[in-house]
Amino acid sequence: MPELPEVEVICEGLRPHLLHRIITTIHSSGKSLRYPVPLAAMNESLGGQTISSVTRRAKYLLIGTNNEMLLIIHLGMTGNLGIFPHSAPVRSHDHVRWQMDNGLELRLHDARRFGAVWLLTPEQARNKESGFFGNTGPEPFSPLCTPAHFLDLARKRHQPVKNFLMDNKVVAGIGNIYANEILFAAALHPLRPVNTLAEGDWQRLIPLMQRILTQAIASGGSTISDFINASGESGYFQLQFMVYGRKNQPCLRCGTAIEKMQIGGRASFFCPRCQQDEGNAR
Repeated sequence: MPELPEVEVICEGLRPHLLHRIITTIHSSGKSLRYPVPLAAMNESLGGQTISSVTRRAKYLLIGTNNEMLLIIHLGMTGNLGIFPHSAPVRSHDHVRWQMDNGLELRLHDARRFGAVWLLTPEQARNKESGFFGNTGPEPFSPLCTPAHFLDLARKRHQPVKNFLMDNKVVAGIGNIYANEILFAAALHPLRPVNTLAEGDWQRLIPLMQRILTQAIASGGSTISDFINASGESGYFQLQFMVYGRKNQPCLRCGTAIEKMQIGGRASFFCPRCQQDEGNAR
């Protein structure tokens, strides 16, 4: 599933192609995604409207129009977005197409159809933080993302710190790949009970989290799943992974073989020497 850096990269890639363009019509394959596609509502509310913003919140792409409607897109596990000429052949899994006034269209391609499209009214859009994103934590780069925030939420939890970081209610957008990388950078074992982390641990972890995500965005995201950015080029941050996907390979810091375990059903990679502090997790 695309994580925060992938969605940010596609957002940045799409923005210059979409901003100030007029949506002329919307087409659908007729198949539902995770939820039914609101085709009729989109054509009624977005047709003839100018795109005024292209932003990201958590792992969602947000497209605003000049009538204050808000289109929200989630890529699911295998979805990707791209810009194509109207005349380009439509592929079998191009499930939603937004045509624009310049002969181009935005296409949502999703083979497994786990993605989703929502359309918010102006009132819903204005109240999206208490409504649609009411259960979503602060962005990793937000001033609200502080040691106090994490300490308060972690105080009564005994779950592994890795699961805690991946909880979208705690912090938005961090998935399995970057949770592995962040914990390695912070020298924390992924099974460490989150309530055993002190303020100093969070003071160390937060800047590392922000640095790793910034590097990932600058590098174009990772080429996990079927993600392709708007220019059609795969991201390449996966070439910089320190632990993810490196089972039995030498740690890039100490040379110890990287180990892999399952935590919460997700593959977890760590260095048993650099990340020794397990904190009675077992």
